[in-house]
Amino acid sequence: MSVHTVSGKGLRAGMVDQLIADHAAKGLTMRPEVEAALRTVPRELFTPGVAVEEAYRSDTAVITKRRGDETVSSVSAPWLIAEMLGQAADALGGLQGRHVLEIGSGGYNASLLRELVGPSGSVRTVDIDPDVTARAVACLAAAGYDDVTVVCADAEQPIGPVRRYDLIIVTAGAWDIAPAWTAQLAEDGVLVAPLRTFGMTRSWALRRVGDRLVSHSQRLCGFVAMQGAGAHEMRYVDIADGVHLRLDEGQRVDPESVGGLLTRRREQAWAGVSLPPRTVLADLDLWLAARLANEAGRFVVLSAQQDAVDAGVVAPAWRFGTPAVLREGTFTYRSALRWTEDMFDLGACAHGPDAPAEAGRLVGHMRAWVDSGQPSPVLHVLPAGTPDGDLPAGTVLDKRHSRVVLTFTPA
Repeated sequence: MSVHTVSGKGLRAGMVDQLIADHAAKGLTMRPEVEAALRTVPRELFTPGVAVEEAYRSDTAVITKRRGDETVSSVSAPWLIAEMLGQAADALGGLQGRHVLEIGSGGYNASLLRELVGPSGSVRTVDIDPDVTARAVACLAAAGYDDVTVVCADAEQPIGPVRRYDLIIVTAGAWDIAPAWTAQLAEDGVLVAPLRTFGMTRSWALRRVGDRLVSHSQRLCGFVAMQGAGAHEMRYVDIADGVHLRLDEGQRVDPESVGGLLTRRREQAWAGVSLPPRTVLADLDLWLAARLANEAGRFVVLSAQQDAVDAGVVAPAWRFGTPAVLREGTFTYRSALRWTEDMFDLGACAHGPDAPAEAGRLVGHMRAWVDSGQPSPVLHVLPAGTPDGDLPAGTVLDKRHSRVVLTFTPA
């Protein structure tokens, strides 16, 4: 289907080899059809003006449009594209012959999908930005994928002509699930979407069951934010130089009070566990979010610049987003790991009058996750207005269009 470029062929092979190795390091196996698509599509044709070596970096997105300092469009990093395509193919048992709607265009992902669905399938890609869709049309034609339908529209509304899709895959960060997405899914169809819950984004593969969606898998991810009617602003509060709280779901905190707590003595507690490197700590973070959100405290997400971490202002587990809680005047968060040879322990840091107790409380939740078999999160998405009695038992988040319920099942 594609037009091959000689200059990128060797780099493309190296990129895919690296992606396969990265999958293996995470305990994942790349599906052969996804590997074949990645080896076929010339990514450099979708990143004009960028050095071919940059186009084929496995861990890096290529920014294609900015608005001031904000990135509003990009060609996603190959590792993330590969994982999301794998999620979709796993949930549907393969994509051959499937009809797909992609929300958030750029062309590269749509071309990979075109390879995966084969001659009997179809791909439609939509974006709200006419610059992005014009660019996608040109790039798809240059790569030989002019049978992909490109639409300029706000995908918060149904995309005409309305039809049912086996797969809808979203490549922009969403805060909620638009009713149009569920309505356009075939029964038993799959929606793969990077959905923000508790201020943390995961790519969820969600299967339609009647008027609700239930997750099949989830992966840690990050995307440029959704635009249009589905946009939802993430709020950041500075609590120290280079240290921030990421607030979502109506959260409110006094930044000065939290910042003052960071000047107090830091208390460290450890869970006393030994875990291997492949442990999925993204699952633990959602477990902590659900537990902390149900307690008498304010759950937040801590983020920090590298300079603040190096200076010892904070010691978060992951500086781009670590679960934290403000409870009874004490600020507590999951800390950096403690390694012993090839195993690690989980810890918590706390600042405030009840720091030792609060650090101990947080590591208690971590031990409970380990003792429960490191359960995996399951997301249920139901329409707004669904009665409480019809919800599964779990932690409930009410959004504009939906009621989201987070539950856990043993891994």
